[in-house]
Amino acid sequence: MDDIKYTGDPLFKTEVREGMRVDWDVPIEMDDGVVLRANVYRPDDDGQYPVIMSHGPYGKDLHFEEIYKTCWDLMCENHPDVPRGSTNIHQAWEVADPEKWVPHGYVLVRVDSRGAGRSPGYLEHFNARETKDFYDCVEWGGVQPWSNGKVGLSGISYYAINQWQVAALRPRHLAAICPWEGSADYYREGAYHGGIYSSFARHWYDMQIKQLQHGYGDRGFRSRANGEWSAGPETLSDNELGANRFDLHESMRAHPMDDEWFAERGIDLEKIEVPILSCANWGGAPLHPRGNFRAFMLAGSKEKWLEVHGLEHWSLYYTDYGNDLQMRFFDCFLKGDDSGWKDQPRVSLNVRHPGEKFVPRAEDEWPLARTEFTTYHLEPAGQILSETPAVESAEITYEAMGDGLTFLSNPVSEDTEICGPMAVKLNISSDTKDADLFVILRVFQSDMKEVTFRGALDPHTPVASGWLRASHRKLDPELSTEAAPYHTHDELQELTPGEVYEVDVEIHSTGIVVPKGYRFGLSIRGCDYVYPGEPNSGLSNMKNTFTGVGPFLHDDETDRPPEVFDNNVTVHLGGDNAGYVLLPIIPAK
Repeated sequence: MDDIKYTGDPLFKTEVREGMRVDWDVPIEMDDGVVLRANVYRPDDDGQYPVIMSHGPYGKDLHFEEIYKTCWDLMCENHPDVPRGSTNIHQAWEVADPEKWVPHGYVLVRVDSRGAGRSPGYLEHFNARETKDFYDCVEWGGVQPWSNGKVGLSGISYYAINQWQVAALRPRHLAAICPWEGSADYYREGAYHGGIYSSFARHWYDMQIKQLQHGYGDRGFRSRANGEWSAGPETLSDNELGANRFDLHESMRAHPMDDEWFAERGIDLEKIEVPILSCANWGGAPLHPRGNFRAFMLAGSKEKWLEVHGLEHWSLYYTDYGNDLQMRFFDCFLKGDDSGWKDQPRVSLNVRHPGEKFVPRAEDEWPLARTEFTTYHLEPAGQILSETPAVESAEITYEAMGDGLTFLSNPVSEDTEICGPMAVKLNISSDTKDADLFVILRVFQSDMKEVTFRGALDPHTPVASGWLRASHRKLDPELSTEAAPYHTHDELQELTPGEVYEVDVEIHSTGIVVPKGYRFGLSIRGCDYVYPGEPNSGLSNMKNTFTGVGPFLHDDETDRPPEVFDNNVTVHLGGDNAGYVLLPIIPAK
């Protein structure tokens, strides 16, 4: 039934198709007069239904395949249940398919955020203005005639990150959130990893944002569903577009510390009260999983669940597995039907084994209470990982831009699960005023061939990684634990060449079962991990080929001038010099 009337609005249209009513370009006015545009997909009747909302910059009308064709093809090939049961005409990047949700008794609302897609305004990501817009959209969705007053939030990555943000503002009609692979710390996960700038944001902005800025218009893509310009309706000049957006790369580079610019995009997790289903990816470092784990632990919500999976970043969300998981969660908190959720374990792990094998297991908490944190010392003789500290002192120097150092365990005597947060403690010196440390947890078969995984993006992702710029070594004593050091990133402490400094490096949480006879190892280097095999051609929405870290390269020379970081670093071991990796070993239940 057509119960939305916007007299005189030239953009609003409504029609019945694909078994639902679709309202195109519904206007939502913000408190400063800017009108955002939303699509509403709903049952064609007089009923009131719970709302599933997303709010972001990727274009509510842009078909999934337009920019992300390689992602779509890979997903459909590996997960044929995704396209099955839908015409897929409304499929879009990182948001739910209405053809699978509306028949289940939901209204789907997709909002183009300010300055993106069909919504005018100044484009600036994750700032206070954008979060307030999202808040107002949630409140709008809760009072519409087709709404039962309860709004849930769903979506991947960008559409997950801003869920944490808006939930902390506590909109009255917000009833539950499901952040699927979404970071919660814009400095430590999105921009600077251990204080080292990642060029990902600049390339992401060029490839996935600029051609969807509002006003790109007829130079962009038409909607496959309604024929309108996805980034229209108007077409602006390059100068007009440039004046109507911020420069993400320059903004980040202007703020190398965790300062007020990042504070505006920060999240007070303790203020979140609504039920949470936090879905993480084992292979998503550095961008997403840290946020899903940390937010699950710190959010103020009494009702919260954690799910952890593997494989590529976007696929499982759209599968029967992902839809069933989310529908049972939202049915409970948006419909009051807990029949499918009452027995859901607080933590659901798809335990990872080599060969892309995953075994579901229920747990009660994260990190796991039965974790046996085990110290593996860096033994200089033979470069092995030993449970016994090295007695004799030694120094090992490596070229930062080379292969670095790798310390290997003995073959494990039985299947060994490593799962949870982990950390490395080192004593290092540099022949320059700083040093970048990249630490990688790796697994090797008995023939020493490395085991990698289909990560969130790169198909040859190592088990786990950590990063630290030595001049950012300052720790927050209140937030740090031995297994999860937390750096303040508020003070630059340059090195005196040749002087020895103790540093603690956080390795982002992950999980892996190391089979009997395999080895695990720790590599220490001064540049990004490189998969020893052939590189991958990458994805259509990314600029670079994939060499083991996907798009998360740390190769910006303005951040890493060669005269400082193309250096020699010495690791000091044995005696009074600590050198070890702390690993979370999980005994069998």
